Amino acid sequence: MNPYLDVIIRSAAVYLFMVIALRIFGKKELSQLNTADVILILLISNAVQNAMVGNNTTLLGGIAAATVLFTINFTLKKLMYRFKKFSDFMLEKPEILIHDGTLDFKILSKLNITSDELKEAMREHGVEYFADVKLAMLEIDGNISIITGDKMLKQTHYKRRKNHKNLIQGM
Repeated sequence: MNPYLDVIIRSAAVYLFMVIALRIFGKKELSQLNTADVILILLISNAVQNAMVGNNTTLLGGIAAATVLFTINFTLKKLMYRFKKFSDFMLEKPEILIHDGTLDFKILSKLNITSDELKEAMREHGVEYFADVKLAMLEIDGNISIITGDKMLKQTHYKRRKNHKNLIQGM
């Protein structure tokens, strides 16, 4: 087999595996990386490098692998834009965390969002009390959006951090 065709097939297989793995384990976990996440990414990249290029350590082999990864990524994004069902399959759904001041403890527990993380997101949005939150959403990219009834309140952007502490502490 042509060594570059081998690199293309291997790279495509690894990319598709990684897409499926991230879909199963959750993209929300990548919204903001902690030390363990960075280590995991480094180890995964090292583990799959040989699976993609095999013995081909040439410059053209590396460029072929990178080109395949960029092409598949571009194609998947176009498919998600064009086909809603495919997009729904590939992307997580936004989740309501607080509605009219009422916390959804079941969803918070399922998503491993602690009270400290939720309070931090509220402070980032200038909100002090749960009762002041009209709607808090965990967006598909892992960000927490906070909406209040206060029209003068400046809305900001908060990135959720992955946290492995006990679930929903101190609520």
